[in-house]
Amino acid sequence: MGLEDLKTALIDDQLFHFRGDRDVSFLPIREETLVETTGSSFIRRAHFQLTDDEVYIMSFALNTGLIDHYSIFTTFLSRYGEPVILNPHEAIWETDEIRVSIERPLTVKYLDRIVFERLTEESRTRESLEMLRREEFLADF
Repeated sequence: MGLEDLKTALIDDQLFHFRGDRDVSFLPIREETLVETTGSSFIRRAHFQLTDDEVYIMSFALNTGLIDHYSIFTTFLSRYGEPVILNPHEAIWETDEIRVSIERPLTVKYLDRIVFERLTEESRTRESLEMLRREEFLADF
């Protein structure tokens, strides 16, 4: 989903109090956009991170006055089976393409692993190049 489609979906969805462009930030590190908005009931706060005009991270902080960890966990368990990681802090379900987690405090996160791993590799490449430039600069003295 692109930024414009995301903004339209958030405006149309009654679970969110999206205020339009003032809830949208551009991250200078690389061409990324962050959309942060409040929710109206079960969702307290939501974050959507986009790169190349596609959502690749979604995070939903849930309202524990209206929904509890056990209900979310058992719903995921019945829908997706056993998590690949389970500890007191998080439960994680993973495929080659996505990672979904339930974390404490009660937050549900979605991550597009393919995009994330590409961005991580690009970051490592930039860091390696920067270290090489640093070494070349120091060698000039």
